[in-house]
Amino acid sequence: MASYTLTHAHVVGLSELQYLRVEADKITAIAPMSAFSAPDSSASDSLPVVDMQGDWISLGGVDLQINGALGLAFPDLLPGHEERLTQIAKFLWHQGIDAFLPTLVTTSIEKFHQALAVLKAFERLTQNGCEAAIALGAHLEGPCLNPAKRGAHPQEHLQPLSVETIKQVLGNHADIVRLITLAPELDGAEATIPYLRSQNITVSLGHSLATATQAQRAFDQGALMVTHAFNAMPGLHHREPGLLGAAIAHPQVACSLIADGQHVCPTMLDILLRASRGQRSHANHLATNPWGGIFLVSDALAPLGLPDGIYPWDSRQIKVMQGTARLSDGTLSGTTLPLLDGVKNLVRWGLCDAPEAIALATEAPRKALGLTGIGVGQPATLLRWRGEGDKLAWQRISFHDEKFL
Repeated sequence: MASYTLTHAHVVGLSELQYLRVEADKITAIAPMSAFSAPDSSASDSLPVVDMQGDWISLGGVDLQINGALGLAFPDLLPGHEERLTQIAKFLWHQGIDAFLPTLVTTSIEKFHQALAVLKAFERLTQNGCEAAIALGAHLEGPCLNPAKRGAHPQEHLQPLSVETIKQVLGNHADIVRLITLAPELDGAEATIPYLRSQNITVSLGHSLATATQAQRAFDQGALMVTHAFNAMPGLHHREPGLLGAAIAHPQVACSLIADGQHVCPTMLDILLRASRGQRSHANHLATNPWGGIFLVSDALAPLGLPDGIYPWDSRQIKVMQGTARLSDGTLSGTTLPLLDGVKNLVRWGLCDAPEAIALATEAPRKALGLTGIGVGQPATLLRWRGEGDKLAWQRISFHDEKFL
């Protein structure tokens, strides 16, 4: 276990230069440089000190919507796939990801149960502190979606929205499911959303034609998120703001966003980000979500980590070109770009400065899921961000790696 002190660091969320003390791989202090006293290097308990030279420091990313990697789609999980999941978790760690929600898109109830059982066993395996991203549970994207906005989700596996349907989908695995995406305009939402909240499952709205009124009713019932803003929902309209408009205006709702430049035009990303910044000036909103209700997801598919090409996807095929995945009919089905590429894109496009973009992939998803951000007591899974614009890059801070020192 490593112990050290970082000085002259910009920490995401804090304005002044800070120093961070890490002991046995845990953050034990974060304080302004004005309070820092250089240690006596001759003391037996002195820690190595590394000057960060004003670079930004953050925790690693948290990806709340990732459908697979290295050729394995999470809905296709089978007993015996634990080793492949371990490989994926290690791969994601080296992509700068601390934790992820394996996402199961709409499939048969039998396959939901099968995949959830494997993830439940695997979640226990990832709590051992090794250099691998932690699986936080599961995100069910479906099967209770609006058929008119199903996108790449297979029609034959969509289900009506009811408490009974949800119980069937969850089976004996409710404890592993952390997040579920559903369409709130479907009959049964008024009973189902409170039921899911009673099971400690966060409700996200998506693949939906909900009006602003229907969305607001769902928020009142306990829905807290919107899945991939702009995608699989109506656009903003001046007389019917719809699901997205209601979410943007709500002080406690967080919207996930795919920043690959294909799912959403950068101009629309700019509009959404500007709206979220306006929300931050509201004191109550700042207390509940300091990042303005936006967080990044990758929505990455199984070919993440593999070259462009044609790959199987349930009973169909997807074609991956330059990181974008589409069905044979051209339907956009996802991406193969890592989460932190979205951070770089937002900075490269001039939509965010570095600290804001970094926060949208590290602090904001943690806040959205009720997790703790960077602070004393947290594991020191730290990233160092250097450069600006096109040159923004990150590296893991590791005192087991001589290249870092």
